[in-house]
Amino acid sequence: MILSATNAPSVTDATGTKANTAATDPAAAQDRFLKLLVAQLNNQDPMNPLDNAQMTSQIAQINTVTGIQQLNQTMESMSAQFNSLQVMQGTTLIGRNVMTEGSTLAVADKAGKGGFELGSAATKVKVEVMTAGGQVIETMDLGAKAAGRHTFEWDASKYTGSTEGLQFRVSAVNGSTKIESTSLALSKVTAAGAEDGQLVLTLANGKTINYSQIKALV
Repeated sequence: MILSATNAPSVTDATGTKANTAATDPAAAQDRFLKLLVAQLNNQDPMNPLDNAQMTSQIAQINTVTGIQQLNQTMESMSAQFNSLQVMQGTTLIGRNVMTEGSTLAVADKAGKGGFELGSAATKVKVEVMTAGGQVIETMDLGAKAAGRHTFEWDASKYTGSTEGLQFRVSAVNGSTKIESTSLALSKVTAAGAEDGQLVLTLANGKTINYSQIKALV
């Protein structure tokens, strides 16, 4: 008979509640294993006793299983502490403006703000401000821009319509060649938390994002 952590019986207390198993209590698992090993030695066949190799193998097995269980418990504890640390760090972003991929125009104090990222230098960049239904309100010519991340501001003081849901669209060219661009939406962080080991942020525009989705702090 070869003993292992998987075939060691679980213990039930007087109230019928199962005590900690080998999966959750390495010390208890090791204690049960040693008791079973002693019982096996006491009841072994005298004509076919347990040899030293078998005994050594079984002891090594339980030590390995116990070590792995203790390592798992340590990693779970470290993960919980890391999540708490992430949330604490995330709270420092509350109230800050961040830029993430998106085309929603942030309007406040009669100014609309947004951004974009260019894959390479452009000789001409154009930003179109649109209603939620896609109607173009105004077109801004931003001129030449280098590769990388840029911001823009739209004067909304003369616009009399609703600013709710305003969008923008960026187009860039280098001569006659179209340049790849990514629209970046500006929004304020309102809350921070953790989900599946990842720091998540809630934005004023209603979106929930992972920290890795932030392109820039503004």
